[in-house]
Amino acid sequence: MKIIVITGSTRGIGYGLADAFLNLGCAVVISGRNPDTLQKAYANLAAKYGPERLLACPCDVIDYAQDEALWQAAVARFGRVDIWINNAGIAQRLGDVWEQPIEVIRAVIETNMLGTIYGSRVALTGMKAQGSGSIYNLEGLGSSGGRKVRGLALYGTTKAAIAYFNQSLALETQGTPIIVGAIRPGMTVTDMITSQYEGQPEAWEKVKPIFNILADRVETIAPWIAQRVLANQKNGAIISWSNGFKIGLRFLTAPFNKRKVIE
Repeated sequence: MKIIVITGSTRGIGYGLADAFLNLGCAVVISGRNPDTLQKAYANLAAKYGPERLLACPCDVIDYAQDEALWQAAVARFGRVDIWINNAGIAQRLGDVWEQPIEVIRAVIETNMLGTIYGSRVALTGMKAQGSGSIYNLEGLGSSGGRKVRGLALYGTTKAAIAYFNQSLALETQGTPIIVGAIRPGMTVTDMITSQYEGQPEAWEKVKPIFNILADRVETIAPWIAQRVLANQKNGAIISWSNGFKIGLRFLTAPFNKRKVIE
């Protein structure tokens, strides 16, 4: 039985991955900053799978001591950590950089970048001590170095940085029993994505047709990702739900296949 730790797993992709790994027979440690949201996620998953393979641990990923406590809680309960997934991340409302409040800039940079680096350091330290383990970091818009979206400079910059960080970690762990990989879920319908357009109905109506062509729901992508994470044995692997062929096919078939992932 694999032991999985997922940061930021009370909702969205993180919660979907927790559900998928539990469904595949793994033990899962979920975490989040909000105790109420964490307890609700735990209750829902425990009702579905039972509490034996599940642990909830509060963690604000930008606090290194809390990242360490998350690792320690997982080991105390299950004896080890096989896979650590740095999923916690936030995005800002759509808008140019000069429009973003300073506290929002700081929160996006710290959560997405510092949280990922802290989590990776904790997991690497623990996995070196136990002699094995895998770390996966969530990438996203900006990771591939191609498409740019006006108004998402902060978020895209953090994901571009995480892509570089993943490649560097894979280089640094060569010759060790530790695997470092990236997860690229593609355009996924979550609160984090839709909240970017809060208060901007015109912008939302403009992009909604694109979402309905390209996006997928969490319950579609999470099981696929979980299966490939469990199967992967390659250091530096990129587990990517979307690709150029799939995107092109979606656009070509859009006139005939009316997908509706967003109402």
